[in-house]
Amino acid sequence: MKTGFFLPLVKWAPIGLSRYAGIMESPMNPAEEQHPSSPLADPWSLKPESSKNQKPQCVGGFVLVHAGAGYHSESKAKEYKHVCKRACQRAVDRLKAGALAVEAVAAALVELEDSPFTNAGMGSNLNLSGEIECDASIMDGKSLHYGAVGAISGIKNPVLVANRLLSEAQKGKLSAGRIPPCFLVGRGAHDWAVGHGIPPCPSEKMATKFSLSAYKRNKRKMELAENMETGHKQAKKRRQSSENENGSGCLDTVGAIVVDLEGNVAAAVSSGGLAMKHAGRVGQAAHYGCGCWAENACNMNPYSTAVSTSVEFLWSHTTESMCVGYMSAQDSKAKTHISRLPPGTVPGQCLAIEGGVCRLTSATE
Repeated sequence: MKTGFFLPLVKWAPIGLSRYAGIMESPMNPAEEQHPSSPLADPWSLKPESSKNQKPQCVGGFVLVHAGAGYHSESKAKEYKHVCKRACQRAVDRLKAGALAVEAVAAALVELEDSPFTNAGMGSNLNLSGEIECDASIMDGKSLHYGAVGAISGIKNPVLVANRLLSEAQKGKLSAGRIPPCFLVGRGAHDWAVGHGIPPCPSEKMATKFSLSAYKRNKRKMELAENMETGHKQAKKRRQSSENENGSGCLDTVGAIVVDLEGNVAAAVSSGGLAMKHAGRVGQAAHYGCGCWAENACNMNPYSTAVSTSVEFLWSHTTESMCVGYMSAQDSKAKTHISRLPPGTVPGQCLAIEGGVCRLTSATE
């Protein structure tokens, strides 16, 4: 199973960060690619520098995004990095304007969804019927509220629907004591979105030349496979060939995590799903506790009282490559990096782990 995710050293969650984030320092040495277990050996070994006589003050916000795990061609490396930079900048701009983490993370995802180079929103993979159906989810670490949509079509930015579901759920019960939805799928999700002011977008307008070309190519491969002889040896050969081609040409879920100026954390993901999937399929990106997770630090966590310390953050993937971007509110521009498996390794059977260090600063430093 192919995976690509962020993993903070201080929390065991597919996507998340510690409560405070500030100035970005130099990235870690990616030696973990050869020894992936070493950075995770003792995740609680870091001790925060804190003082019982000091209260933590407001710190700079932080955003970390990824443009999908899969294969990022060298010819499009610039485009992948640019979309990560734009997503980081958009989130930081919202944070500087006073937005909370959940609003900023949604803004970052919109930028990722709007890019024709990602498998989310515009330009997503087409299903067997030649249509785009997307999954997205978002979680607020402060309230632990969650919103998600699955197999939704005709909406340009699925994360906005997920975010609206989250915000509506926070308002409490509906008329007659009904419980508001937090997860909607298919036509019901589309109609709910339009009913709440999110404009529809025809599915054919969401397809790009890249996604249409991939759909036609995949359809030809399927037709060819169905017309060929079904001998065991030939079938095995075709299956292996298909797996290699799918692993080298597709991208998966995009995502982001944000820490706002108050130390609240939020996470969001969005995906067009598998290429040539069955209509109505809902992928992991939409599922609670599977697509994303966000949880604020609590009193039991010593980092919640830190005034000045450092925290390490990691990203990991078993796919051929993964493009990430990160930025603090104090940075003038985002940093980007395309992480790749070492030469000679097999995607899906090898793990790459890289990361960076974020120095936490108080307002008085």
